[in-house]
Amino acid sequence: MDTIAYIDQLANADSIEALWAMHTDRMSRYGFDRLIYGFTRYRTTTSLGDPDDFILLTNQPKAYTDGFIGQGLYFHAPMVRWALENDGACSWRILDGMIGQGALSAEEQKVIAFNHAHKVTAGYSISFRALSSRSKGAIALTAREGLSQDDVEEIWAAHGRDITAMNNVAHLKILALPYTSASRVLTPRQREALEWVGDGKTTQDIAMLMGLTPATVEKHLRLARASLNVETTAQAVLKAALQNQMFILEA
Repeated sequence: MDTIAYIDQLANADSIEALWAMHTDRMSRYGFDRLIYGFTRYRTTTSLGDPDDFILLTNQPKAYTDGFIGQGLYFHAPMVRWALENDGACSWRILDGMIGQGALSAEEQKVIAFNHAHKVTAGYSISFRALSSRSKGAIALTAREGLSQDDVEEIWAAHGRDITAMNNVAHLKILALPYTSASRVLTPRQREALEWVGDGKTTQDIAMLMGLTPATVEKHLRLARASLNVETTAQAVLKAALQNQMFILEA
């Protein structure tokens, strides 16, 4: 399958699960058999936001993700720092320069040691351009065990433009598909009530449209706020919209 055909397949994926399965398979054909994709819409100057609100996709082994993600090592990863400050593709060879210049903190050195212990030693990172200062997405492409960074540079010289284009399309498609943690999925009634709020309807209007009492509508909205971990209904509408949980077509 050529690049255009694959991009067309990505564009027509109807779920994140289907997209991720095809994308991990495609990247493995180039030698990148372990991927971590992350995206946040809630970044601040001091935080990447609540991890429960991240879009996080990976096929790394559990032993690695338990440390890198579960224990929060990602927050001190040098390539994560690079991705937050830059756009585009970057070779992990940049780490050699950081080490040689003594530019890494103790926490960052700990992450590199952890990566080496898990054979995460060669690869590329792609940081996706965002129009909002609060949004950032990136993907780490880890090379298959046994491939050196020199091997990766040869792969990138031959296929880097195609790989970058494929990952950019995958990123954009992921943002268009519903994604949230299992504990924050809205029920159909909660989603419908929020949709009517988004359309500017009052509680009385929504009660009539849904065939419910105003008290029941308020209950659905309250549970929606709790599920999305927000304080106001306006915040719930915004967050549900950002997660593509509103105005979706049922299968």
